[in-house]
Formats: sequence, structure tokens, C-alpha cells
Amino acid sequence: MPVTDFGVEEFAAYRPESTVPEDFDEFWQRTLAEARSHGGAVKAERVTARYGLRTVEVEDVRFPGWNGEPVAAWLLRPRGVDGPLPVVVGYQGYSGGRGVPTEHLLWSAAGYAQLVVDSRGQGHDTPDQGVGEGTQWVGGFMTRGIESPENHYYRRLMTDCVRAVDAVAQLPGLDADRIVVAGGSQGGGLSLAVAGLSGDRVAAVMADVPFLCDYLEGARTSLDGPYQELVSYLRWHSRERVEPTFATLAYFDGVHFARRATAPALFSVGLMDPVCPPRTVYAAFNHYAGEDRTMTVWPFADHAGGCGSNPPVQLAWLRERGLAPTW
Repeated sequence: MPVTDFGVEEFAAYRPESTVPEDFDEFWQRTLAEARSHGGAVKAERVTARYGLRTVEVEDVRFPGWNGEPVAAWLLRPRGVDGPLPVVVGYQGYSGGRGVPTEHLLWSAAGYAQLVVDSRGQGHDTPDQGVGEGTQWVGGFMTRGIESPENHYYRRLMTDCVRAVDAVAQLPGLDADRIVVAGGSQGGGLSLAVAGLSGDRVAAVMADVPFLCDYLEGARTSLDGPYQELVSYLRWHSRERVEPTFATLAYFDGVHFARRATAPALFSVGLMDPVCPPRTVYAAFNHYAGEDRTMTVWPFADHAGGCGSNPPVQLAWLRERGLAPTW
């Protein structure tokens, strides 16, 4: 999507008006308290031999998420290093799960541990058991439970993602004071949610071309991707469902999480992104509460962002903030 109406200066000034639900904080405090009340231990099984890896150890992890339901993850770390290691908690893009460990070797190669979190109902290893009431009008997850924030899909998934940070403390060899949350697209939006909900337990957040931000603008201006599920739904329900739909989504908007997040933050944006239009990314960035926030701009990039050029930027940024491995 070529940039025709905004330049970088206009994006930098874009701060859309958005109404935070009056009970936003209470909603999330109650949601997370309920999830934690189920307790449950984190379980990890060493499975390195299955994948033929010689320099990386792999563990198949299950931790309690929404309603105490088990969420799958991979834990990868450099072999022969006792730690405690800084850990990157990684969240996945839309319709993707944790995949297989060999897809996630960057961070262990750089000396970090990485917890690769499955997305319930999207990955193959974590079913969405708590679907609850509500309509899934179109394929995908955007309108699953859209009638109320209590039943919406992202209440469950975002709870899982916060509980992944909780799980780090139960996994030996990880440094719970150096947790970085990261992801691209949906994973970027989930990272912002966790940063906003986890307070000072998150040492840094890296949100690449983040989805789940400024939903109304996304629905109005995206040309492709999951925001179009909202368009399809509202095309048939425009008379009675527009206001209630965006009232539900306000509980899951990255802009509102960004207002509550203070950890150092590294964003990235593709100025020709048809899936997450640049304005939606800047909406979260410009509202981000932390003073240490950086935007990496890829002027001619689509939703792939900086592709292979982005990890070196991330590694250097973490090193500058004292979050690089020291072994």
C-alpha cells in the first residue's frame, strides 16, 4: 500500500482519540487473577535428540494459561550454558503456532534463551477450549465472541501470553529479571499487551509491524489481512453492531496497553504495509508510556517489515540496554 496521504512527520504526530473502557484495568486485573487462581506447575521435557541439533537444547513446555488450560511452548537455549540467561518470550503471527524448534534458532544462536509460545486455536498444540458464547461470523478469530469482552477470543489468548511470562520463573536457568517480549504482526500486538499488563516484570518489548492496534483505523484502511474479517462481519451487521463491536475490541487494543507500558520498546513499521497500515502502528507508538521508545522505519516495506535486516537491529538495541547475554 503506497503512502499517499501521510509522510513520516505526519505519522509521528498521529495520536487518534480512543476511549479506554472505564473498567479496563479492573477487567484485566480480574481476568489475570482468575487465571492465576487455577495454579498448576510448568512442565518441561527435553526433546533435543528429536531434532538433530548439536549447539541448542530444546524442551517441550506446557504451562497453565487461561482457565488453567495447558499452553504449549518450546524452550530453546545454547547447549552447555548454565545461565541464568536473558530470555526472549516470543509470540506468533496470526493463524500461526509455535511450529517446530528448527524454525526458531536465532535467539539461541545469539546466546539467549527463547520461550516460543503457541497461540491457542491457531497452532496445532493448544486448542481453544474456552470458546464460550458468541458468534464467529467469518473465518479466523477476530469476531469469535465479539458480542462481549468476557467471551472474546483475545481475552483468552492475551491471558495465555501473560501467563507465559509467569512461567519463566518456574523454568531453571532463566533470568526472570531480563525478560524480553517480542513478536511480529499479531505477535507484536500481543507483546504490547503483555508489556502493558505485566508492569516491571518485562525488561523490554520488541513489537514488529504490530497488529491489534487502533482497530477502527485498521478496519477502515487495511487492504488485506485479518482486519478484513471485521469488515466482512460489519458489512452484514452495520446497523446494529458497529458501536458494540468496537466497544468490545477496546479491551484488546494495543493503544490502550501501550499507555500502560513503561519498559524500553523497539517498534518497527513498513510504510507500504497493507495488513497493518502505518497509522495503526504509530497510534500505539505515539501513545507508548515509556520514555525509551524507538521506531525502526522501513520506507518501502510491506507487512514483512525489515525481513532479515531486522534481527541485527534488535540485537544491537538489546545490547545497548544491557540485555545481551554475558556468558
